[in-house]
Amino acid sequence: MKKIYLFSMLVLVTVTGFAQFTTTTYRGAFAPAPTAMWTDSWTEYDPQNKVYPTPTVTISATITGPTTWTAGNTYTLGGQIYVKNNATLTIEPGVIIRSTAAGAGLFVTKGAKLIAEGTAANPIVFTSGYSEGNRNRGDWGGVILMGKGSYNINGGVNNIEGIAPTTDTQYGGGATPDDNDNSGSLKYVRIEFAGYTYGAAGSNTEINGLTMGAVGKGTTIDYVQVSYANDDSFEWFGGAVNCTHLVAYRGLDDDFDTDNGFSGNVQFCLGIKEPAIADSSDSNCFESDNNSTSTAGTKFTTAIFSNCTLIGPTYRATLPSGGTLAVRHRRGAHLRRNTQLQVYNSIFMDFVDGLVVDGVTTETNALNDVLKFKSNILAGISTTTKIIQVASNGSAGPPVVPNTATITSGINPAFNMTTWFNGGNNTGYATPITNAGLLTLPYNTADGSIYTGLDYR
Repeated sequence: MKKIYLFSMLVLVTVTGFAQFTTTTYRGAFAPAPTAMWTDSWTEYDPQNKVYPTPTVTISATITGPTTWTAGNTYTLGGQIYVKNNATLTIEPGVIIRSTAAGAGLFVTKGAKLIAEGTAANPIVFTSGYSEGNRNRGDWGGVILMGKGSYNINGGVNNIEGIAPTTDTQYGGGATPDDNDNSGSLKYVRIEFAGYTYGAAGSNTEINGLTMGAVGKGTTIDYVQVSYANDDSFEWFGGAVNCTHLVAYRGLDDDFDTDNGFSGNVQFCLGIKEPAIADSSDSNCFESDNNSTSTAGTKFTTAIFSNCTLIGPTYRATLPSGGTLAVRHRRGAHLRRNTQLQVYNSIFMDFVDGLVVDGVTTETNALNDVLKFKSNILAGISTTTKIIQVASNGSAGPPVVPNTATITSGINPAFNMTTWFNGGNNTGYATPITNAGLLTLPYNTADGSIYTGLDYR
């Protein structure tokens, strides 16, 4: 596709004053060519057919003291493996961890640490234990980090969903949270085919690819790819961990899900949807709640995301072999339940719906300028009249289109979606992305089933 750089003069990053953010002069996750993509060399876009070595070491016991998984070995998880008693598990660069055991996963409890620091040349990989061509979402559980940070309901503590609640599945600092808590470091890590369903289908008991429960900002999350998750790719339940360079690839449900007072800073994200796969609860790219009841709680979800490139499913579904679009694919961003999320300098393209601000509490946050959506691009939204939307409070039906329909009961009448969107220096394209010309090569247009070798600059 044709490259255009006309936005570079518009985008001097709005979030420059915040800790950790890198100042950029572009929207999206990648600088224009000739700067290399930060995804080069360590990511994998065909893990179904990737050849991984046969495991040499089986891990079946709880880890209670300093432990190292060493390069040259391939490990298999024999079940739910807990790192506890303030122990540290260190995984060396290039180590592969595989599993076929039902419900297997790596659970890092409060006070314990996971140090998994790969390199671009030798990433650490958590993946399915099945052979090439026989891997599926949910082959194993996932990676779960549990910290002592803030969690804004339930007395400041909760348990990982789907697992029998014990002290080993608990996260959150209660009445005295520590948002500087340290759960370790993940760098150059891939997590593939996670999301085992621990209960009945549809019971919301799947584990995410990477679950972060009240994880503190002493933790490092940098260069992590989650592929083929059976639920969300990344989900933050409270906490304040800062994250950079995240890839959510062909997950079933949401790509980036923020809840329960998460307040970290996240920059440089790539999200890629698969047309034929969507969750029964609707699959969004961003989904953000303050909490399930829309109450204020002890802390608001105030996370800041910047420089994300988010590739929806609709255009690929029109290509040869692209796959039939699943009916539950929905929104580029679903902001609801009193969230105060902030999103800057990002590209949302080829989603069924674009941006949805859902419910009176969320709209009030937008009016008060604590919910922010600024310097972003919405492009190629499949229903052009719904490129900008506002949903009725709690409604499962179609959202109201601002300025073309009566605002329904439960919506703040003072909120005008179009005014808010335009006032944030956002850009909306109703035309297909092929005409917008935003990215160099986000699709192989000869075959929509090809995801390798693409250029998202």
